[in-house]
Amino acid sequence: MDDSIEIYDLRGLNCPLPVLKARKRLAGLTQGARLWLETTDPLAVLDIPAFCTEAGHLLVETVALDGAHRFLIERGR
Repeated sequence: MDDSIEIYDLRGLNCPLPVLKARKRLAGLTQGARLWLETTDPLAVLDIPAFCTEAGHLLVETVALDGAHRFLIERGR
């Protein structure tokens, strides 16, 4: 994992908050910037990839953690 990429801690938040907060945070980044999202929401494994596809972002990597997931997203258009 690249330590220079910020981790946006969304643990403890449930659907739809992780996607809503991710959308807002990514909107403030430049195209091509990367951000790790970390969430404990079990639906995030479905919601985050769908959000990336719909919003034009690239889901670079998904990592399963103990009780959580981490998603590396590259901001698209």
